[in-house]
Amino acid sequence: MSTETEYIRIQDGVLEITLSTAARGTSLDFAGVAAGTAALAAAGKDVGAVLLTGSGPNFCAGGDVRGFAAAEDRSAHLYQLADTLHVLVRALDAAPVPVVAAVHGWAAGAGMSLVCAADIAVGGPGTRLRPAYPGVGLSPDGGMSWTLPRLVGFAKARDIMLTDAVLDAAEAHRLGILARLTDSDDGVQDAARELARTLARGPRASYTSIRTLLSSSATATLSEQLDAERDAMGKAAGSPTGREGVDAFLAKRAPDYSGLG
Repeated sequence: MSTETEYIRIQDGVLEITLSTAARGTSLDFAGVAAGTAALAAAGKDVGAVLLTGSGPNFCAGGDVRGFAAAEDRSAHLYQLADTLHVLVRALDAAPVPVVAAVHGWAAGAGMSLVCAADIAVGGPGTRLRPAYPGVGLSPDGGMSWTLPRLVGFAKARDIMLTDAVLDAAEAHRLGILARLTDSDDGVQDAARELARTLARGPRASYTSIRTLLSSSATATLSEQLDAERDAMGKAAGSPTGREGVDAFLAKRAPDYSGLG
């Protein structure tokens, strides 16, 4: 199945969501946010991975500050924007499939929050990340205050967010915010798209279980997590995906997970 709109593209099992455009100066485009939220809600078995991207020179340069300033009621305006963005972040978190981010150029403010919300973020030599909120006298949104400490540790998250630090690609990769780096900036989109396609062809039920287990591990005790892993393993072993994986291994062939969900 292949479908495409200005903000949404579904091809080779990948739901690609465009979150910023050059027309808006690569600030967060809320038409893309709304389209992405709707597409995630409507996604069927044809979607095996999600790819977050921007169509301009940056992944996402953050919020439209000029729009903030022009609002008649700035408080109400920012409240509504954050609320709308958070519906998307919750949908990404609840997605049963892996989420990949193609982080070319700048990821600032909400753009950085969305990078932190991805399972795997791919950057290039020119990738730059910045919280950006202190620079305009605001506080974080998009879940950054929750995701960043879990990626880099609480002490480093405080440092990054309070000092409004600019992280280059090497530092972001060292800290684990960017999982992969390409050799060139021109290769970021293709590398992230190919990764998403590879994941979409993989064992989707396994990915769902992995994401669920990782999410629960943040608050579970070791004993609780061991029980959850045991339960998930037992369920997986009897599932079509688990049967295909084991049978393919014994037959010394590549597993075929297509159509198994």
